[in-house]
Amino acid sequence: MRERYASGLDDKTANKMIELLNANLANVIDLTLAGKQCHWNLQGAGFIGVHQLLDETTVRILEISDNIAERVVILGGEPNGLAARVAKDSILAPYPTGITSVVDHVQALTERYKVVAETLREAIKLAGKAGDEDTADLFTEASRIIDKDAWFIGANVAVTSKK
Repeated sequence: MRERYASGLDDKTANKMIELLNANLANVIDLTLAGKQCHWNLQGAGFIGVHQLLDETTVRILEISDNIAERVVILGGEPNGLAARVAKDSILAPYPTGITSVVDHVQALTERYKVVAETLREAIKLAGKAGDEDTADLFTEASRIIDKDAWFIGANVAVTSKK
């Protein structure tokens, strides 16, 4: 374990939080990659709006992953965002390939956003029960951003499917 930077948590709690943070880091990185897969491959009505939106959501989700990784370091752990770790530990279903329609991509991506949001809400509870309100707060902020972006992305299904 690395040096702990001002967390004030006992080792047992810090280790539990490091594990929880790294698990969510894998999910958030996988969600980022799913968003890029969607961004690169969607076609059809509503393309440009969704394409541009995904650039914006990628920036926000990268900030979430950075905040999670930095909290791991603060607690004395090592963030693990390597591709092999993400592939092994993410709870997300593999993103579908072979689809191109905006509607199909928006639905597939929104489903994954909702799964990550649910996992983050569970992490809020676990961190709070462990007495780590700072980590709970980090997960709360991440959950708000993911929920809002799920709504932004998902709102495109109704728009594009009417055309």
